[in-house]
Amino acid sequence: MAGTDSLVLGASGFLGSHVTRQLVERGDTVRVMLRPSSSTRGIDDLAVRRFCGDIFDGAVLKEAMDGCDVVYYCVVDTRAHLRDSAPLYRTNVEGLRHVLDAAVNADLRKFVFTSTIGTIGLGNGGVVDEDTPVNWGGKGGGYIGSRIAAEQLVLDYSRDRALPAVVLCVSNTYGAGDWQPTPHGSLVAAAAAGKLPFYMGGMATEVVGITDAARALLLAADHGRVGERYIISERYLPYRELYETAARTAGRPAPRLGIPKSVMAAIGVLGGAAAALSGRDLPLNPTTVRLMGIMAPMDHGKATRELGWQPRDVHESIREAVEFFDQRRRERAR
Repeated sequence: MAGTDSLVLGASGFLGSHVTRQLVERGDTVRVMLRPSSSTRGIDDLAVRRFCGDIFDGAVLKEAMDGCDVVYYCVVDTRAHLRDSAPLYRTNVEGLRHVLDAAVNADLRKFVFTSTIGTIGLGNGGVVDEDTPVNWGGKGGGYIGSRIAAEQLVLDYSRDRALPAVVLCVSNTYGAGDWQPTPHGSLVAAAAAGKLPFYMGGMATEVVGITDAARALLLAADHGRVGERYIISERYLPYRELYETAARTAGRPAPRLGIPKSVMAAIGVLGGAAAALSGRDLPLNPTTVRLMGIMAPMDHGKATRELGWQPRDVHESIREAVEFFDQRRRERAR
């Protein structure tokens, strides 16, 4: 919907930067709210109005939202490896609550909330969808717990306080512009560089191209039904195929060693023990390993029917990610 006045929260992140770019390209007047420490490489070439502050700053939130039509919320703490989940709940739930309080008074046309497929139920075998009951229990740790609580908070505000919110449950995103990079993007970069000798054998994950995920948020603002959730994921892809695609795109040998799920679980236990002994948060623990292979295949048909979302084959986005990482390596080598 050209001519819309849009605000992107989390515009410095991977998804947020792509949402910002697509909004600018279609002619929106775009505002972004950034912390002073945020890297803005993904949006530095874009003509946007910048507000300096974080999601706990009520005065800046009010100023940034004043006169806005749509708010795109792309803020999240994804650190599933944390032993103490308090920082996750502070950002993902309490920080979000500050934003929602500002949003209900902002006379918005739509509030588009970026959630995760981790809020979709695991099911009992077969394909799951938005109606699959949440049955995670404690399997997802603090990260999944905080994300489920955040999504429920948005839906509560939609029902009880008339916030025109739409929730998008987005899977792992791949593509160009992954400056950080994301944890899953860094593994693609490693495979493309020939530095990933193994893959998670017998396991798969839901994946989507970053430009397709961003496009889904724009479509949700125009066509999403208030109070509804939409799965945004292109397919359920085996890890072996994911890393083979990356390696072959770069002309590198594909990872050959498939580590069985049982061995990965043992590695997670050892990582958890090491973290407890060292007093440090380590990337591999029982929760992070469990999250690698616990998701069920998902049906994104609701997003296709109601939003008009037509994602590309995710292999194209994986190849674009490899080209991006390769270009960055060449630039650093100069």
